[in-house]
Amino acid sequence: MSDARTLKSKLFEAFNAHDLDRILQCHSKDGVLVTPEGVAEGHDQIASFYEEIFKGFSDLRMTVWHIVLCADPAVTEWMLTGTHDGPLALPGGGVLDGTGRPVAVRGTSTCSVGNNKIITHRIYYDQLELFSQLGGELVFNDRSSSAGEGRPSPGD
Repeated sequence: MSDARTLKSKLFEAFNAHDLDRILQCHSKDGVLVTPEGVAEGHDQIASFYEEIFKGFSDLRMTVWHIVLCADPAVTEWMLTGTHDGPLALPGGGVLDGTGRPVAVRGTSTCSVGNNKIITHRIYYDQLELFSQLGGELVFNDRSSSAGEGRPSPGD
């Protein structure tokens, strides 16, 4: 019987090889992937998530730097590194063409197993850290101000 740690290691190997078939072999057919971008349910949506990332970062790699010693859920801290050389979907629905910028993003993920497959995989990382490295800026609506002007009044 596979445990979460064994499957997580297989998943990381498949991720670093950009091997979508091996990535999907680690997940149950009705598995759920939760990321800052949203929720992917089932093989088709999980495949779509990974395909999009690999398009945007053709050399993307994950380096594991801490493993929590427990069987299930498997918890891992890691660093993603790569070069943004392809299209990347943005949260608002737009697409950012390759910038050529390198990225190094810290994150953590957990996964739980059922019937020798990953049934839930939760990925946590700071999107602002990623988008800042790609040249993005945090912009507030026109009601904000560094001097506090334009702040909404109570009841607005």
